[in-house]
Amino acid sequence: MFTHVVVGSNDLKKSRTFYDAVFGAIGGSPGMDMGTRLAYAHNGSNFMVTTPINGEPATCANGGTIGFAMTSPGQADAWHAAGVANGGTTCEDPPGARDLGFARLYLAYLRDPDGNKLCAMFPMGQ
Repeated sequence: MFTHVVVGSNDLKKSRTFYDAVFGAIGGSPGMDMGTRLAYAHNGSNFMVTTPINGEPATCANGGTIGFAMTSPGQADAWHAAGVANGGTTCEDPPGARDLGFARLYLAYLRDPDGNKLCAMFPMGQ
């Protein structure tokens, strides 16, 4: 569906600590430092963190969420714990199963150090 996702950051050092930890928790490699941008690649997806090109402060999307596929509830929990331990904050409900009627999902939500909302998701079936 997408080729890449990019979020803005006001502090790439904090972002690198956070994203290296959450991607490391799910088997990803540390980010590649590209100067004003960090690049991550894992399971065929690309994710970047950058200082805004226009020089203005980075802001998070109000109402926006970026979802990451997990292979198990345990992997989602490890991702969440790594994020909280490395500058992220938990948001929404605590990690756990949610019955949405059409599907049961295991979800864990975080905000990165710049406020971007992230979600770890594992489909549990009906």
